Formats: sequence, structure tokens, C-alpha cells
Amino acid sequence: MMWYRMDRQEVLEILETDGHGLDARQVHQRLEACGPNRLGEEEQISRFRVLLHQFASPLIFLLLIAAIITFLLREFIDAGVILAVVVINAVIGFTQEMKAEEGVRSLKKLVVAKARVIRDKHEQEVAAADLVPGDLVLLASGIHVPADLRLMYVNELRIDEAMLTGESLPAEKSVKPIIAENLVPADQTNMVFVGTVVVNGRGRGLVVATGQQTMLGSIAGEMREIGQVRAPIQDKIDNFAKLVGMLVVATSTCLFLLGLLMGNSLKEMFLTAVAAAVGAIPEGLPIVVTIALAVGVTRMAKQNAIVRKLPAVETLGSTTVICSDKTGTLTKNEMMVTRLFDGVHDYEVTGSGYEPDGRILLYGAQAECGERLHRLLSIGLLCNESEVYQEGSQWRVSGDPTEAALIVAALKGGLQLEFEQERLAQLAMIPFESERSWMATLHRQDDACLVFVKGAPERLLELCTLDEAERMTLMDRASAYGMEGMRVLAMVWKEEAADKESIGSEDIVQGFVFAGLQAMIDPPRPEAIEAIKGCKRAGTRVIMITGDHGVTAQAIAGELGIAERSAPVVTGSDLAGMSDDELYRRVAEVSVFARVSPEHKLRITRQLVRHGEIVAMTGDGVNDAPALKAAHIGIAMGIAGTDVAREASDMVLADDNFACILNAVKEGRIVFDNLRKVIFFLIPTGVADIFSIVAAVVLGLPLPFIPAQILWINLVTNGMQDVALAFEPAEKGVLDRPPRPPGEG
Repeated sequence: MMWYRMDRQEVLEILETDGHGLDARQVHQRLEACGPNRLGEEEQISRFRVLLHQFASPLIFLLLIAAIITFLLREFIDAGVILAVVVINAVIGFTQEMKAEEGVRSLKKLVVAKARVIRDKHEQEVAAADLVPGDLVLLASGIHVPADLRLMYVNELRIDEAMLTGESLPAEKSVKPIIAENLVPADQTNMVFVGTVVVNGRGRGLVVATGQQTMLGSIAGEMREIGQVRAPIQDKIDNFAKLVGMLVVATSTCLFLLGLLMGNSLKEMFLTAVAAAVGAIPEGLPIVVTIALAVGVTRMAKQNAIVRKLPAVETLGSTTVICSDKTGTLTKNEMMVTRLFDGVHDYEVTGSGYEPDGRILLYGAQAECGERLHRLLSIGLLCNESEVYQEGSQWRVSGDPTEAALIVAALKGGLQLEFEQERLAQLAMIPFESERSWMATLHRQDDACLVFVKGAPERLLELCTLDEAERMTLMDRASAYGMEGMRVLAMVWKEEAADKESIGSEDIVQGFVFAGLQAMIDPPRPEAIEAIKGCKRAGTRVIMITGDHGVTAQAIAGELGIAERSAPVVTGSDLAGMSDDELYRRVAEVSVFARVSPEHKLRITRQLVRHGEIVAMTGDGVNDAPALKAAHIGIAMGIAGTDVAREASDMVLADDNFACILNAVKEGRIVFDNLRKVIFFLIPTGVADIFSIVAAVVLGLPLPFIPAQILWINLVTNGMQDVALAFEPAEKGVLDRPPRPPGEG
């Protein structure tokens, strides 16, 4: 149901409540009908199932059949040696997978334990699990939203929805109905969703969905429906094992019948056929495959890439497309001022994220912080309610990311917060409200008072003493910044009487002086830019899939080198109107998808797979989880990533460094190259074993080897060499060649 399209009265009528809260009887009835506000119990990891998974290979089946036959023939040593091979392989694989499966099922952790509601006309705290549709929930700063709500009242309410939508900035909320249809969650400004966080203001909302019916619940449901995508190496090894199995059965049967025709005994020929089978089966291959993958895992762990599933190592090497989220993956999810305009000069700001290390440049050289620039920076610093602080080696933000960016820009310009606060003591403040799009503060400076205002350029320029031409020129500059994907804030000020001690909206009308513009963006990670260049050299295409706005996504994609700045962008609303066949055609030519929902990400992933691509999907939010699971390999972020994304992934980047993916691609190609060497080595030795046995039968000579001796030869002589091949270093130019075709063996 499109709750965001309804006005408040219509919502009240449908939910059969009066807006003053449900009574105890209504709550009981609805709890019985709808069930508790839980996502459902997730199946716990079974060690036994992980162990059984190690035997799910045709090659292992062949070895087990050979072991059973030799055991029935009372050749216990032969059977023991074969079983030892199987057990060693299972132990290595089991140990490696269990290391990465310690943390389990975290979707339900996003549903908060308590919620404040109005019931029986009284405010009270209840268990979040007991919320029902129609409950009136109270929201305040710092609270995790306990269910999906249609907002009924807001006061400067802003919600951090990055984990669900991928947006860098907190979403400003309102109560007005929205006419448009098929909006993605990021555009539903009168709705809040379970698991998101209130970062500012207050609000009240009616519960419209609980448990499995919430946005988070639908994601959980999608993840349950998505089957496990098999790694290409698993299919190749299985196909190879099936081929070997058919040849072994055919060869052993022919040999058995030939021996009987030549007058040999039934038992003797059974042992001979088993010996031929054992000779043909590359018993060491399962162990070598596991060792080669484990070696890749170990190398990648040293580079902060934690592989949760062994086959994922090789899959990365054959990846043809990497689909990446933007916020927190290709960017730092830290807003940063990159451009300043003081009314005369256009400055460039360097640095990275919230770290106050950086410079303000004018024409490429260090700029002097003159009066104009100082005024611009001081307004951003002081007309501000947020805080930037250092925690260990990391810089953290308390408050709004946009305001944090203004503080950091001022620090880069040489301003000192304590000094400025003492020089310009704050007397009063009008907080930001989305309705008016500005915030104002009153400061005392010596024997005068100053009013500082920051906000949307189109609103603040109307307050300034400017002619129409000047106003249009400044708006054109603000628009130019906006076209580059930046968020633009204007800064204005005016002097007031020395005895003024408070301000109201009536004081923010006219007579202001334009101080300048500050333009900010969530900038690309420098290491991601280099990694994308490397991916291109390696023939791997990178696609950006984000919940952010199209203009921002296009600008960031241009800076990263994913696509040209003029390249087309497909939005969530475009996707909603596309059939799967239309999307199938578009994914082949579009590299930037913006304003997408979790369902859209999943559709894009599936159409790429339909093209025959080997797809890797990176992400950090809950919104990424279904696509992470549907891709051939899901790559989650370790620091910024949610537990949900990590659970759905095959690999976790412990330091959120996108550049690790390029190293992982290299390791994957090394693993495949080495496995190919091992197989090329094992096949001739198996063929030689069979020829020697066939020759002995045809010539009437005694059987040259019994099964145990063949196993010993294969494991001790061949085994030493093929294991050594698993440790081979990279071939020259391993990252300068395109991915091998998916069908190549």
C-alpha cells in the first residue's frame, strides 16, 4: 500500500485510529492478527551441514565409491588410504569455512528492543516486538526507528537512511502526501523505516508495517528466496569430475570384461578394475584445490580481505563485472567541502573526508585567508550545531555531516574554533527547518551584534541587497556546483544593534550581505580511483549502483573513471517502468544506476548474470544484501558495512578499501592458473597408470600395482609436486589480460 500518497486523515481512517493512540483491546486484537514485530528466527549455522558440504563433489563421490568397493573386497589398507584422502580434504575445507562463519544472522539485531508510544492516551515505553499497525510512535534524536511509520508530525526531523537507501546525507522529513507513484524509499519523505536512525529533531508516526511486512522484512524475505549462487570453479571441477567418472567407469568396465574373456578370475579382475579406477581418479585433486584456495585466502587476509567461502577466491579472478555501491564503498561516506566562493574568488579545497588536513587553493597555490574568505569560513563554523572530534586515528562526527564539512573547511583555512567562539560569542539561534531552508545565529563582536545565516542559495540570495543581474550570476554559479553533484550552501550576514539579545524569523527578511558559497560532496576514495583503473586494465567492467541522486552519481562516476560525465544514468523510476527484457538490453551499455531500491539492485544483478557475466557485487548497507547474495560473489565492507551485508557476502573488506578488490582479482587468477597446471600434471600420470594396467592384462602379466600402491604413488610422488604447483607465484602480466571466458575450462 502506498501510504506516502495518502493524507494524514486517510491514514487514520484506514488504520482505524484517532491519532491519540490505540487502547489495550485494539493492541491485543492486532497483535493476534499481525503477529509480533520480528523478522523471524534465522536458521542457525550448522557445523554438521558445513561438514557435509565438504563431501558434495562428484570427485569425492568417486573416491567414496572406490573406498566402499575395496572395503567389500576386504582390501582394508586400500580403503583406508582412499578414505584418508577424503577426510583430509574435508578437514581443510571445514576448518577454513567455519573460521568465517562465527558471527551469525544479524538482520533481527536491527529491530530495536524498546519504543515510546502513545496508548490509552498516555505516553509509555513498550517492547518493539509488541508494536502493531496503528500504534503512534514517538521519535527523538538518537532513536532507532522500531517499525515502518507514516509520519503525522515532524519538527526538524532528519533521518540517517544510509543503511537502507545509500544516501550520504540525512533525509529531511515532512508530513505532506506525495502524488507520485512507485517511489523508492529515499523519495518517500513522509515515511520512516525500521532500523534507520533519527539524527535530528522530533516526530510522531503511525505504524503501517511490522515484522516481515516492513521494508527490512521484505529484504529478509528476498534473501531467503535467493538460492546460493555456485562459483564457476565449483562447476568446472564438478564437470571435470563427471567426465573423469564416465571415463573411469567405461575404462574399468571394458578392462573387467576383457580380463574375463581372457580367462582371469572374477575377483582378480575386480581388483584390476578397481586399480585402474584408482589410477585414473586424481585423488590428490580435491586436496590441491582446497590448498590452492586456502593459500589465496591466506594471502588476501594479509591485505585485509577476509574470504568467507573458499571458492570465492577463484571467482574473483574470473569476474567480468563489478557492481559497486557508491556511498561508503567508492566514497568515504564523509561530506567534504571541495569548492568555496567568497563573491570574488573561486577556491579549491583539498583533503580527505573529516580529517582537517588539507589546503585551500587559489589558482593552484595556497590561498591567503583574507577578510572575505575568513568571513565565509567563520559563518560555516559558528552557524553550526555539530561537532568534529578525533577518536584514536579516526575523525568522528556528532551531528549533521553537512555541518561537519563546514567545520573541517574552516579548520583547513586556519580558523580555531575556541578562538572564534570567544571572539564571536553566540547569543541566540534559530534552528534549521526544511520549510524555510536556513539556519541563523546571533553573535556579539566587541560593541556590535552580527547575524549569521546559512542555507539554500535560492532562499538566502533573496535576503541580500543585490540587483537582479547579481542575483542571477550567483545563482548560476551555485547551479554550476550543483551540476557537478555537489550540495551548495550560501552564507550571508548583517550587523544588528549592540543591545540585541535574541532573533526571530522576522529578523531574517532583508538587508543581508552575501558572504559566499560552500559546495561539498562525499568525495571518491583515492584508492578506489586507482583500483578502477586497474580493473579496466584487467578487462573487468565497473558499474555504480547507488541510492543517491542521479546528478551526484554521474559526477562521482566521472571522477572515478567509471563513465564519462555525459554518460546516461538510469534511475529507479526508469527501472520501475522497464520490463526484464528492456533492462537486459540496458545493462549492457549503462554503467551508472541511481536512486535505486533493493529490488532494482537485485534485478540488475540478475540481468547481468543472464548476459553470461561473472558478477561481483560490493556494498555495505542492508539495501545491498539481496544483490550481494544473488551475485556470483558478494563483497561487503568491514567497517562501514552492516552485519546484514556481511552475512550475505562471500568476502569482507576489513578496512573498506575498494583497492583490495584488484588484489583479490589477481589472487583469483593466480589460483586458477595454478589449478590448471595441477590438472595438466595429473591427467598424464593417471593415463600412464591405466596404460600400464591395460598392457599387463593384454599381455597376461601380473598386475603391476595394487590400488594401495597406486594411491601411494599418486599421493607421495605426484602429491608433492602438485601441491608445490598450488604455491606457484603469479605469471607475468596476470592483471594485463582480460578475464577468461566463462565457458573456458
